[in-house]
Amino acid sequence: MAGATTDSGSWVRLYHPSPAPKARVVCFPHAGGSASFFHPVSSALRPDIEVLAIQYPGRQDRRAEEPLTDISTLADRVFDALRPHLVREPRPAFFGHSMGATVAFEVAVRMRREGLAPTVLVASGRRAPSRRRSDDVHLRDDSGLVAEIRKLSGTDARLLDDEEMLRAILPAVRADYRAIERYVGAPDAVVDCPVEVFVGDTDEQVTLEEADAWRGHTSGAFAVHVFQGGHFYLTARAAETIDRLATTVRAHA
Repeated sequence: MAGATTDSGSWVRLYHPSPAPKARVVCFPHAGGSASFFHPVSSALRPDIEVLAIQYPGRQDRRAEEPLTDISTLADRVFDALRPHLVREPRPAFFGHSMGATVAFEVAVRMRREGLAPTVLVASGRRAPSRRRSDDVHLRDDSGLVAEIRKLSGTDARLLDDEEMLRAILPAVRADYRAIERYVGAPDAVVDCPVEVFVGDTDEQVTLEEADAWRGHTSGAFAVHVFQGGHFYLTARAAETIDRLATTVRAHA
């Protein structure tokens, strides 16, 4: 597996390199998302905070690659690709939204086994690994999958109205949903870093109880930040979210 995952450049995107950042944060996209989702975040936080964005296979310039359908495998490969960045100073924080929060957590679990840890894990729009629901979005037909994406309001409607674009993006979206809906987190899995949870107050994907359950997965400090909005509160309230993220990353740098 190592031979397939050592190309850090295909997995890790650095849109705005900083010669001397005071902090770093690695951003993990949601299901169907791509590294470019975090380009505005990178632009807003530079040069003090350098943003690294993860690009999963099966989308954008990696569209020819087979998307992964297992969170464990995805986390293994992201961890391997991130290795050169995890031992550099300043040590990075992690930010993941929705599925990305779970991937970030699993990467942090792998780091713990090797005596490493992000400075802080920010889990956005995702219930704790120990909280499961019986979701079946990945089993729906294409129209059902598109309906779910529209409901969450996280994808540009123009893409969903373009048949050619839909054919291009749906395989990766379905693979991501399959991965996250089949994920079974270890109830006793813990990371050795503070965890802060970001959640929208009307997010149907995460209750406040499911968000608060993240406290059982850290040996460090814990906090929950509630924003106005649904599952993609972070696009509707981008400036507020970025400001809160910057404050959190700086506080733990």
